Amino acid sequence: MIDAYKRCREYLDAAIELVRPGRTTAEIAAVWPKAEEFGFPNEEACFALQYGHGIGLAIWEKPVISRLVSFDHPCEIKPGMVFALETFWPSTDGWSAARIEEEIVVTEKGHEVITRFPAEELLVAGRHYFTVDGSLPAVRDNEARPSRRVREMIEASSKQERVGVGD
Repeated sequence: MIDAYKRCREYLDAAIELVRPGRTTAEIAAVWPKAEEFGFPNEEACFALQYGHGIGLAIWEKPVISRLVSFDHPCEIKPGMVFALETFWPSTDGWSAARIEEEIVVTEKGHEVITRFPAEELLVAGRHYFTVDGSLPAVRDNEARPSRRVREMIEASSKQERVGVGD
């Protein structure tokens, strides 16, 4: 399960790293795995497992960020947009899976993760929160820098999907 959570987190971090004005939903969706890479026959079958959506008055609003929609109908990311990014990755046990969601606000120069509950590591439930590495503060103060692996994922997806993800 730890490996599934780590992989799920990497896909989420790669997507978050791309959020800034002028980028498109296609660029963000490009870093997420193809349906076949995690056991589904096509993008429609796994719709909403690697997913982003606007947050506002309705449950899911524009922009929609997914491999099914965003490549054909890209939407430009603009300051003031608020949306959720959600990722999924199955565990090797064939039964369990990891699912992580973060809420993002687009700023003039980039983004801010506004989810305050820390989700960088897999939690163990109880009165106090623990990760596989020890105790966890109940509030996240700031957003971590993307790892080398996350930066490599972004570069590889840019080449494979032929979408620009330059700085």
